[in-house]
Amino acid sequence: MNVNHSNITITESACKIADEICLPDTYLPRVVVIGGGFAGLALVEKLKHKEVQVVLIDKNNFHQFQPLFYQVATSALEPDSIVFPFRKQINGYKNVLFRLAEVEEIQPSTNTIITNKGNVHFDYLVLATGTTTNFFGMDSVESHSLGMKDIRDSLNIRHMMLQNLEQAAITCDDKERDALTNFVIVGGGPAGVEMAGALAEFCKYILPKDYPEYPSSIMNIYLIEAVGELLGAMSDKASSKTLKYLKDLKVKVLFNESVSDYDGSLVTTKSGKTILAKNLIWTAGVKGQFPKGIDEKHVVRGNRLKTNFFLMVEGYKNIFAIGDIAALISKDTPKGHPQVAQAAIQQGKWLGNSLLKIIKDKPVKPFEYKDKGSLATVGKRKAVADLGKFKFAGYFAWLLWSIVHLLSISGFRNRLMVGFNWAVSYFTYEKSNRLIIRNFKPKSLVNETEE
Repeated sequence: MNVNHSNITITESACKIADEICLPDTYLPRVVVIGGGFAGLALVEKLKHKEVQVVLIDKNNFHQFQPLFYQVATSALEPDSIVFPFRKQINGYKNVLFRLAEVEEIQPSTNTIITNKGNVHFDYLVLATGTTTNFFGMDSVESHSLGMKDIRDSLNIRHMMLQNLEQAAITCDDKERDALTNFVIVGGGPAGVEMAGALAEFCKYILPKDYPEYPSSIMNIYLIEAVGELLGAMSDKASSKTLKYLKDLKVKVLFNESVSDYDGSLVTTKSGKTILAKNLIWTAGVKGQFPKGIDEKHVVRGNRLKTNFFLMVEGYKNIFAIGDIAALISKDTPKGHPQVAQAAIQQGKWLGNSLLKIIKDKPVKPFEYKDKGSLATVGKRKAVADLGKFKFAGYFAWLLWSIVHLLSISGFRNRLMVGFNWAVSYFTYEKSNRLIIRNFKPKSLVNETEE
């Protein structure tokens, strides 16, 4: 049943309350969604044109396609190819509103959220706030390295890499040059593997053309993994094939090693090994991020919110969690569902359909996750795929990975831009323009300047 939009009007009184974000008055239940990632947008899509008022709140005004952050970081794509404005996304959704704000606190007792722009009242609240990089309390590592959870992180990695390569061409100090051209990636999951493969191809095909001052062999890429295999969530075949592909690209893979310290120039592992490098990219872990106000007893490992089978946050009747932040703990999922895009999208779609029934006190079936398989790419024309009983690697897996990711990007223009860039790269091994638009400063130097 469609919404009677004539009843959604803005009144004078609604806009005169100084501490509230101005929203149209409505007789409909108000569903506030915090976070416009895969889960949040999937939910919004399901609720469009329905008998609810949906308010999407995000600290950015755009959706980010996280699986391709590493390509922006290595100059394979421009950032505007993988971000899409929320307002363009919801254009034509008469019952959906977007507000740019950062949520600071939730007050469940009064059904209110407090943001840096004002307060918002809700009937139903959905937390889809995702995760941030987890440095496991290692302040020195956090201060001197970069994560890859935001498009700005990708641009920082790109600028750090290009600035250090330019500085390496300037310096006459061999030790300094080595540090500037060595790259360490921590974490052997999909993000780390894909980043290592992309950097290795940059070293192989771009470095000799752009930097003839020194041989490409000067650029060393290290991938550090705390356990004895790569892509731990995938099959043994995928892990072994990935290792072979990375070794073919001359990536140095260190198993059963974990970083204990990093001062911006020297990486130290728990076993005592040291690597001279001024480029450290951290993909070894994430933790949930959400506003204060949720009782800590409902927060579980990984800083995730424990939910029931209806994705309702434990202890609350009208607050839900979906995507990476949600932990549906059960006998079959003792650690919750995997923190991947397909799980987030499935939860968003399920909650969109189910919330309409919950509002009308109709029975709802529990959420069930259907694993459609996993894909990871290791450079051009090489990827691994686990699709149920079918496990394969190589060119066909890479082609499938490319198609799936291309179709998943928001916006026709973005798909066209990414597809064109990939086509050019496929035949020429060329990447986007390697421009240093702004100077990159490590967090440690920024903090010193602020002090």
